[in-house]
Amino acid sequence: MEKLNDQEKNRIAKAFANKEWPEIASSNSWSIFKIMAEFVEGFDKMAKIGPCVSIFGSARTKPDHPHYLLAENIAQLLSAAGWGIITGGGPGIMEAGNKGAKQGGSASVGLNINLPFETSNNPYQDDDKRLNFDYFFVRKMIFLKYSQGVIVMPGGFGTLDELFESLTLVQTDKRAKFPIVLVDKAFWSPLLDWIKQTVISGQQYVSPEDLELFHLVDTANEAVDVILSFYENYSMKPNF
Repeated sequence: MEKLNDQEKNRIAKAFANKEWPEIASSNSWSIFKIMAEFVEGFDKMAKIGPCVSIFGSARTKPDHPHYLLAENIAQLLSAAGWGIITGGGPGIMEAGNKGAKQGGSASVGLNINLPFETSNNPYQDDDKRLNFDYFFVRKMIFLKYSQGVIVMPGGFGTLDELFESLTLVQTDKRAKFPIVLVDKAFWSPLLDWIKQTVISGQQYVSPEDLELFHLVDTANEAVDVILSFYENYSMKPNF
């Protein structure tokens, strides 16, 4: 194993020279109460809403983009069927999801995150179903704890994080199996090809049967059908 040379040791020492670790530890301890408060508020509000579907996707998608219009259509169809819609509350695909929920007449939930570069929350969230978070991990837990399915539209790192978190929780039985729907075959196919060829066939880091944890679709009707068909054999009903 390689060892640090004196120059590297000095550089690390300088980087930490001004750190007062007891003070930092104390500050971190107090942040626990803020984290607890976000969990309590999230549990309290979400428990009253009823069955919902989360829609993930890029905040950068413009209102005239086909992905925006597709997400809006999916949300509207699910909403008309009685399912509430949960999004991250921001612009892009999140706005499309909340807008579709409003059009369909069901609960429109926004789990907003405080970010320095994304200051606007979309106007289509229900005022009594709007939550604000400072911590991504709290927000993500609320997303997946109170979702009966997820629609994953094209997006960036945040969308990929939410997708793989969903898959991991189901794969490891940390939550009950629920429908995970990837929308737009052309967008997702290169990633899935890499998973099949490299992660599964090449390295065997994932089991072939794990590919059955999600569905790949192109249209709004296909996406909605996956959600509705999954629950045909369950007694749980949407928000009517």
